[in-house]
Amino acid sequence: MKQEFEKRIIAIVGRPNVGKSALFNRLVGRRLAIVHEESGVTRDRLACEATWDGKRYELIDTGGVGLMDAATAADRIEEGTRQQVDIAIQDAAVIIFVTDIDAGITALDEEVAKLLHESGRPVYLAANKADNEGRRKDAVDFESLGFPVFPVSALHNLGIGDLMEGAVERLPEAQEEEARDALKVVIAGRPNAGKSSYINRLLRSDRVIVSEIPGTTRDSIEIPFTVGEGPQSRHYLLIDTAGMKRKGKTKTAVDTFSLMRAEKSIERADVVVLVVDGEVGPSTQDKKIAAQIIEHNKGCLFLVNKWDLVAATQRQYAKALARELPFLQFAPVVFASAKDGYNIRRSIEAIDFVASQIRMTLSTGLLNRVIKDAAQKVQPPVVGNRRLKFYYATQVGTEPIRIKIFANYPRKIPASYQSYLVRSLREAFGLEGAPVVLHFAARH
Repeated sequence: MKQEFEKRIIAIVGRPNVGKSALFNRLVGRRLAIVHEESGVTRDRLACEATWDGKRYELIDTGGVGLMDAATAADRIEEGTRQQVDIAIQDAAVIIFVTDIDAGITALDEEVAKLLHESGRPVYLAANKADNEGRRKDAVDFESLGFPVFPVSALHNLGIGDLMEGAVERLPEAQEEEARDALKVVIAGRPNAGKSSYINRLLRSDRVIVSEIPGTTRDSIEIPFTVGEGPQSRHYLLIDTAGMKRKGKTKTAVDTFSLMRAEKSIERADVVVLVVDGEVGPSTQDKKIAAQIIEHNKGCLFLVNKWDLVAATQRQYAKALARELPFLQFAPVVFASAKDGYNIRRSIEAIDFVASQIRMTLSTGLLNRVIKDAAQKVQPPVVGNRRLKFYYATQVGTEPIRIKIFANYPRKIPASYQSYLVRSLREAFGLEGAPVVLHFAARH
């Protein structure tokens, strides 16, 4: 029976060191430019929007499958990597299975093939490193794995067209983006952080501006614009807010009104870009704005502006930012300069990425596995003389991600353990920039 998949997602899967990331880079032409510092499992699942022959889709790069059948993970990183592969396969409509012509068919290749046959997804086998005619002929050996074989060289851009023509053809039809509301992106921050300069730089790039809704200089200004054309175009509503001063600093009625409008804009946003003055660093007011984003459960990313004036490295700055705003460690960070245009294009990719995360649908089976594993690693606390138990979990909403968990004492679960469960979900599913809200209910 033919299976239908709603999302236009292609996942790249294979054992380690066969050239998956090289193929990913070839197809997208870049790596997703988001710096994200977070303790815990290192995730090796990179998602990025890509196009082929004018057709838009999401491409996912996964870590190498390094575990044989029935083997156990040697450590949490290896376990997390394998879990990310499972998630990518669940999400994908089409899978590209990458192998290495030089090495031939290995036992791990056969293990991956078995996994992909069980998935029921359309699979295209990319026999990589086919750099010459002799190696291209050797690709026929991989037909024994039971998938259509395409000899390719990611390094030299050979054979990619034939592979992608078939893969993209099997994707579901693109949904009309015009049918859904434009993505509301609020640009927020304290005065002089560079919010308007950032928007002006955006609008000077190769974006198609549809219209502009005028507003006062102290009001929130809404700017619709479109990236791309046709059914696969992306529609945004950029909302430039006035600089958010501390309430004690609002000296006039106009200041007070501006602050109220900015707060209302955050409340109705899909994604909030919190612009931080990189030279000054995060302030007390930045923390208050971040708290509003958390309170309203909005998708979020940091834009560290004026990066041309900062002497620190991005890694150093990201660690310091995480220390100052620990409750927003899940938010991606983009270092940019509205003045010289550095990373402005990449900020759009980051906004797209966060938008996809807040709308993510989690596999129920994997969701329950993650909750179960988390409870085994750190046992829930005891209530009275009985230990808390979790029976079943299911996703009940998006924007934000809402998870309902059935438990024996739903009203007795400490906030600290709830935070631990959310961290476990992030380690498993990513969810960068996406708020996660847990609801607990009695089993009956």
